[in-house]
Amino acid sequence: MRSYLHYALRRFAQFVLVVFIGINLAYVITHATPIDPVEQSIAAVTSFGNTAPEAIAEMRRSLQELYGLNGGWLEQYSTFWSRVLRADFGPSLSAFPAPVSSLIARALPWTLGLLGFATIVSWLLGNLLGGLAGYYQQNRSLKLLGVLAMALHPVPYYIVALALMIVFGFIWPLLPITGGSAMNLEQGWNLPFIISVAKHSILPALSLILIGVGSWFLGMRSLVSNIVTEDHVVYAEIAGVDPRRILGSYVMRNALAPQVTGLAMSLGGIFNGAVITEKVFGYPGVGTLLVDAVYAGDYGLVLGVTTVSILGVSLGVLLIDLLYPLIDPRVQVTT
Repeated sequence: MRSYLHYALRRFAQFVLVVFIGINLAYVITHATPIDPVEQSIAAVTSFGNTAPEAIAEMRRSLQELYGLNGGWLEQYSTFWSRVLRADFGPSLSAFPAPVSSLIARALPWTLGLLGFATIVSWLLGNLLGGLAGYYQQNRSLKLLGVLAMALHPVPYYIVALALMIVFGFIWPLLPITGGSAMNLEQGWNLPFIISVAKHSILPALSLILIGVGSWFLGMRSLVSNIVTEDHVVYAEIAGVDPRRILGSYVMRNALAPQVTGLAMSLGGIFNGAVITEKVFGYPGVGTLLVDAVYAGDYGLVLGVTTVSILGVSLGVLLIDLLYPLIDPRVQVTT
């Protein structure tokens, strides 16, 4: 128990370091852009004819305080971290005066629901089918699934998203192709809204699942194909052990550990694909919010979304690291 606690503390320290470095990089990159949110806000106001020097000067001071741009770089940096710790990124430039934190809080549940469902389904389905294909190598149906997985694996998310949109939105219009729900419904935990959300999420989730299943399928099939030739599996087969037990306890369990690591490593890549997928379907998640913020030059919102993404991906990797020794007893937590 003490060794696992030491292992968990070291992994948590790595998590804090990764988050600190990632957020600092995001801060430096966003502040290196030539976009000045204060001057952009002033330009938007003065375009309507309000050009009084005193009013502009007062507005500049107020906006610098709102955006945390008072003083030198050290004071701005300290202000930024104090706001990060309070989950306060100031007002949004593109949706002024709405706070960045409120915009992210509104969009985050949509992305978490979409990504959570798509990731879990693709990982479970891909590993299950891949394990079966690797063990029952002569099964024709599983061979066909392998061919389909190889065909879908290199296809980008947005190509699949566009294909699904054309097929099910125009050629065979069965599902909605834009938005997160019907606009005339009250948002909340009521049955009509939940059904509408489920229908609107089918195509975005399906575009992520189809690509994800192919990747996990190929990886698991390759791992299982190597494990079935090992001595302990051959001996179990000769001894007459039930093939289902061999597949579950001797083969799949040993092959699952690298797939768990792959799940942690792919979290960031899946989020990048979801950014494009959300934009294609007009899904009201963090991906759409990020793209709109980039187009609008809203660096405060970009920084807020990036920070939340860094925290989410790093936290996912941390959880996988903590679960890894429990899944694979061969992992030495003392090392």
